[in-house]
Amino acid sequence: MGNSVKKGKVVIANEKQVKSLCTYKAEIRSYKIDEKEESEWGKNKAKSSLKTEIQQYINSSDVVIFSKSSCDNCSKVKDLLDEWNIPYFAVELDQISNGQSLTKELSKYTMGTELPNVFVKESCIGGYTDVLQLSKDGLFQKLLEGKHDKPKEDAYDYDLIVIGGGSGGLAASKEAAQYGKRVLVLDYVKPSPLGTTWGLGGTCVNVGCIPKKLMHQAALLRQFLKDSSKYGWQIEDNVQHNWDIMTESIQNYIGSLNWNYRVALMQNKVKYENGYGEFVEPHKIKSTNSKGKVKYFTAEKFLIATGERPRYLGIPGDKEYCITSDDLFSLPYCPGKTLVVGASYVALECAGFLAGLGLDVTVMVRSILLRGFDQQIAEKIGEHMEEHGVKFIKHFVPTKIEQIEAGTPGKLNITSQSTDGSEIMEEYNTVILAIGRDACTRTIGLDIPGVKINEKTGKIPVNDEEQTNVPYIYAIGDVLEGMLELTPVAIQAGRLLARRLYGNSRIKCDYINVPTTVFTPLEYGTCGLSEENAILKYGEENIEVYHSYFWPLEWTVPGRDNNKCYAKVICNIKDSERVVGFHVLAPNAGEITQGFAAAIKCGLTKEQLDSTIGIHPVCAEIFTTLSVTKRSGGSIMQAGC
Repeated sequence: MGNSVKKGKVVIANEKQVKSLCTYKAEIRSYKIDEKEESEWGKNKAKSSLKTEIQQYINSSDVVIFSKSSCDNCSKVKDLLDEWNIPYFAVELDQISNGQSLTKELSKYTMGTELPNVFVKESCIGGYTDVLQLSKDGLFQKLLEGKHDKPKEDAYDYDLIVIGGGSGGLAASKEAAQYGKRVLVLDYVKPSPLGTTWGLGGTCVNVGCIPKKLMHQAALLRQFLKDSSKYGWQIEDNVQHNWDIMTESIQNYIGSLNWNYRVALMQNKVKYENGYGEFVEPHKIKSTNSKGKVKYFTAEKFLIATGERPRYLGIPGDKEYCITSDDLFSLPYCPGKTLVVGASYVALECAGFLAGLGLDVTVMVRSILLRGFDQQIAEKIGEHMEEHGVKFIKHFVPTKIEQIEAGTPGKLNITSQSTDGSEIMEEYNTVILAIGRDACTRTIGLDIPGVKINEKTGKIPVNDEEQTNVPYIYAIGDVLEGMLELTPVAIQAGRLLARRLYGNSRIKCDYINVPTTVFTPLEYGTCGLSEENAILKYGEENIEVYHSYFWPLEWTVPGRDNNKCYAKVICNIKDSERVVGFHVLAPNAGEITQGFAAAIKCGLTKEQLDSTIGIHPVCAEIFTTLSVTKRSGGSIMQAGC
């Protein structure tokens, strides 16, 4: 493009010029379309053409400005570049025939930022104020220093580098390799403040879903032992739990999963490096292993799948004496009297299974339980946990953690303050922090290629194809802004992304009506909207809530928790009472919810639910017989079958 751009001169792009630009290889790679896809392809042809045209512009020069001739800030950017004697290619969107359509499509690249949109080396760096600030920091010119034209595809070490070896990153890497692509996975776990680390597989496998569910099962077994006497089993009264045996068994299983992931990568010819990855150039990554050894790798495309790590309070003694879920599942000793700080599902799940194992457990809550979940259900979970021995301290937060006595466990003195300013002190053996998690995005050099993040949360905004503002960098999983933080979602998104990038697929991840389960002692399964969100979306007058308490048959003989389980469906009246929210508090809630989630994806209505014959006698049967609405105020207590 050397002759089409002159220093200090604005070049207005037009259709003839575009035809002469070097097309962006990844966007215009030829592919076959079968007959089934032909119709859908036709619908998307215009959109794909616009996307290709934008990428052609971006690829046309080291510095590209999308602007309008009437825009003051656009003129200011051009004046700055003229002053600095930096050549640029200006695309005046108000002076080309399809400028309006290009502007709309461009917003998907830039996450809706206003004009001008300035690209340097194919990375969007923002508008006038961004250019000015980068220049003041000496970074704008640095982006151009010593850079050459983008290398050809075969000059890169890899087609795709995945930063993060969690479930999503592994799924994407293996899928991409199926298409014959050269793939590298970089995964490195920074030790927690107490030194805990783990193997390949990410949070879910090592310090999340898997060990959590297994410890939850250990706690349920204690309740089953209590129930068993009513079923004729003669169990000794002094049955004891051994923490060491439980954690060793669970860690052995997790270790086998770590090894299986390594083997799967090898079988799929995916290269794995146990190194901390960070950008040093737009297409170049530095990998540092635990011994400080550094390697460098280049790639055409990158996938950010670094996940999150637990947040700390930022008070005296928190990192020195507290643990998080990163530490709990491999803790080499029984935690003893435990304070769980937080009201998230992680907090309540940990508190629930520790109490189920027979420990003295207190939960300290600043505001509400399970923010973001249905609040009626959250209250019922809290009530059930209190009835089964978990203590709650509400509207308090710790302000200081002091060690009284070292040991395994030792003794800690916790000073806490309420929202009204009053103060309390209490001793515990262990304090678990579960107050939220932070995205691992701030220290991997995303500023080098120009990837934008939410400065407050560290989350990465992406478009509906998991693409960041930098066209060749994508992100999935817990680092995404505004998306569900669930392992199956990351896996699905990773696989579908790889198929779109390398398999000519157009299928995108559907983030709507995703089912999930909170593994509190009384499990909570949900899919769709909470009652609060349904009211906000449709209006209270336009939803109907059907609900009922029920009593699982297996709980009747031991005579426990009568009418503590609860079922609720939320229906949109104006859409044939389509089910928009599903909620169940019951044993095996996840198994129940999974099946109904498929029906909800298919547009389940209340009439269809009513016409479904239930399986008797099981908990899920209740959803085929719901007849009482909240609006009616009728009794929802159940008696007998």
